[in-house]
Amino acid sequence: MMILKTKDLTKTYQANGNVVKAVDGVNIEVGKGEYIAVCGQSGAGKSTLMHLLGGLDRPTSGEVTIDGISIYGLDEKRRTVFRRDKIGFVFQAFNLLPYLTVWENIILPLSLGHKPADADFLNQILETLGLVEKRSSRPDELSGGQRQRVAIARALITHPSVIIADEPTGNLDSQSGGNVMGLLRESCKAYKQTLLVVTHNEQIAEKADRIIRMKDGRIV
Repeated sequence: MMILKTKDLTKTYQANGNVVKAVDGVNIEVGKGEYIAVCGQSGAGKSTLMHLLGGLDRPTSGEVTIDGISIYGLDEKRRTVFRRDKIGFVFQAFNLLPYLTVWENIILPLSLGHKPADADFLNQILETLGLVEKRSSRPDELSGGQRQRVAIARALITHPSVIIADEPTGNLDSQSGGNVMGLLRESCKAYKQTLLVVTHNEQIAEKADRIIRMKDGRIV
């Protein structure tokens, strides 16, 4: 079953009077439950592509379809709701709110949508990610690996169709990064979610179902 598809996806911008194609006519199809690694040198267009797939930036032209919905055919308000409910994000910088506890950071997407948290599901995620004893802690009381696990839990909490992770191990040592990626893969497999990961790490990429390599904004 196809969960994500792009059609002639393009993003251009002006730089020093020149037109730069950060993403240049990309066409990809991703199946439900598939684990995709997106690789390429810095400036290849990986992060721009992920932002477009996640509805965080508007393409210059082209289309992104998730769960049969053309996300850029939605107005901004409906796209925000769709993104919150259907797409989970894990970033290199964690993006946790320092004044909230682990529990509160995880349920934040639900709180923004005025939806109740499923306590059983949340406890299951906490147990899977080894965060049960940290549920009342704040981010500054956690290690880097623990913070990234909280970010993963937050990405999972809305039962999204797609998880997008942009260099999720970039701020972690190799052991913590390996552990975090293992947990992310296991979680997505357990909850039947599609996983797209931007990474420079070939060891991480080699464990994906498929590798998409980019150069100069194109799939190569």
